[in-house]
Amino acid sequence: MTAFADAIDDLFADPNLAVTVLYQGRPVRALVRRPDRDVQFGDIVLHAATSVFEIRVSEVAEPAEGDTIILGDEAFIVQGTPTRDAERLVWSIDTRPG
Repeated sequence: MTAFADAIDDLFADPNLAVTVLYQGRPVRALVRRPDRDVQFGDIVLHAATSVFEIRVSEVAEPAEGDTIILGDEAFIVQGTPTRDAERLVWSIDTRPG
């Protein structure tokens, strides 16, 4: 393992930064971001709340559009194609409410 991989593992183990979610019914650690985004459709701009989950590749090898993530009592559906970070250790998964 590299020092960077060790640092990522430390981040995901930190209870102040990461939470346990259910990915397709299996518990995994995730960093959760809920940024607001402006989405433009022609001349119309919508302000939308989003949810992005960052999950280690070592815990979820092949996330796919349509998969389900449960956080507490909220369900989310993976939308679009998940992307990996530069080190290929962490998935960034965009979701919509499920």
